[in-house]
Amino acid sequence: MKKNVFSRDELLRRLAIAEAVLREWEDAKLIKPFGYSDDRMPIYADETIAQAERIKKLFELGYDQGDIQKIIRKVGLPRMVAGKASRSRPDEYLTIGALAEKVGVSTRTIKFWEDKGIIEPDMRSQGGFRFYADVYVYLCNLIKDLQLFGYSLDSIKKVSNLFRDFLAISENPDLYPALLGVKKLEIMLGEIGRLFGKINQFKDGIQRWEELLKKKKKDVVALKGMIQKKIPKTEKEVKNG
Repeated sequence: MKKNVFSRDELLRRLAIAEAVLREWEDAKLIKPFGYSDDRMPIYADETIAQAERIKKLFELGYDQGDIQKIIRKVGLPRMVAGKASRSRPDEYLTIGALAEKVGVSTRTIKFWEDKGIIEPDMRSQGGFRFYADVYVYLCNLIKDLQLFGYSLDSIKKVSNLFRDFLAISENPDLYPALLGVKKLEIMLGEIGRLFGKINQFKDGIQRWEELLKKKKKDVVALKGMIQKKIPKTEKEVKNG
């Protein structure tokens, strides 16, 4: 899942072009950002740089903008990478601060989970920016749930690895050789069974506590009322005053 990405300034330095040139290329739809961060900062991938370098080379060979647009429309750029870089609509990615806010934890917690290998950014720029797909909000909430279930960090890491494997295999069923892919999915099914067992235990426990707390709440209210009747009138007036 991890991908190297670049900010706009990093892209300009890599290509050695001016901001105005990059803006012209984007206006002409010769290149576009891979995605955007939650604060609308454009993100560029390795594929973008490779594509921009080929565009730059075509300009150097004497092709004008119209010629390059025709080449892209008809045959694409030479050795142009297919896949995510050619998507019609760039994805949006979360910074570590936005992810932490959506999950309800601190950025320190996100970094701690990273250090433990429980999660990792989808992308990281040379400038140190971390970017996460929106699915990480769901994954981080699952991590919080597993902590409530009493899972150790090592156990959570195993579950997290399985979850990420599932996402990768879902995106590309041929990611692993068939035998290995089936084995990984069987491991996932086994973990799903264990989680169901834990959840059922929690459901039973929650039901017991709900019944107990409802009953005891009534008992506490009744006991409070009985004791309040014993408070002298003068003390009640002082309390209410």
